[in-house]
Amino acid sequence: MPVNKRSKYRGSRTCGGGTHKNRRGAGNRGGKGRAGHRDHRFTHYLLLDQINNGKHGFVNQTESKNKVIDVGDLDQILDKLVASGLARVDGDIFVIDAEQIGIDKILGGGKVTHKLNITAEAFSETAKAKIEEMGGQALTA
Repeated sequence: MPVNKRSKYRGSRTCGGGTHKNRRGAGNRGGKGRAGHRDHRFTHYLLLDQINNGKHGFVNQTESKNKVIDVGDLDQILDKLVASGLARVDGDIFVIDAEQIGIDKILGGGKVTHKLNITAEAFSETAKAKIEEMGGQALTA
């Protein structure tokens, strides 16, 4: 009974590699270096707290750097914001500080169904109009 691979393949011509031609030449190597071996990136990159597996995709240079949200989306998540303590209710008015939820600018998409007092760095004209139309205030920080 063989104990290890060395003794198992003792006397075998190809040591389990199939025909004698199979392990011949660079074509069977499968590339140079880390080519095609994506799973090995974790061995030393994770030790250095960096995973750099090359460049992928493209960067949109015209994309806004501001964190934005539509006023309609904000209106829909009011209950969650109040429950988590990121917004408060004064009577029938919801008071929101956009900086607390990581938002820089409020855009005008969607419908507003509540009175909102929002403090943010910037507002679009449409957002400001929709907020004030419902009886709320758009305050610039």
